[in-house]
Amino acid sequence: MEFDSKELKERKYTEAYSEPKLFDKIKKFAKKAGIKVIYLALLLFYTLQQPETPRKAKSVIIGALGYFIFPMDLIPDFIPIAGFSDDLTALAGALVMVAMHVNEDTKRKAKERLRIWFGDYDQSELDTIDEKMNKDEIIEE
Repeated sequence: MEFDSKELKERKYTEAYSEPKLFDKIKKFAKKAGIKVIYLALLLFYTLQQPETPRKAKSVIIGALGYFIFPMDLIPDFIPIAGFSDDLTALAGALVMVAMHVNEDTKRKAKERLRIWFGDYDQSELDTIDEKMNKDEIIEE
């Protein structure tokens, strides 16, 4: 079986995904990535956990989370400021594609996890993402 370069990249990111790798990455880079990137990753993660999420949506989520985890992506994460901009774009794009499967319980779980990791945070940053998700226009910042 032969794969074209796009399929090889997608496969690389899919194979990079695992729950332990995701949480290791988040714990290591949470403060540097920022609350918005982490919230997007958590929304995708908890949507992936839902049994009713369709297989196609799960594939999109796994690819995006794999991209987030993969150490050498388009803009390496160690580059100050810009390092997570490509991750933000990938996660936001995936979230737009699967937004109809994100429910209130998923948002609640993601926000609870953020509170554990970040303590008190500015809820308005997340409200903006939630509002934009409903309009399919998450990527802006």
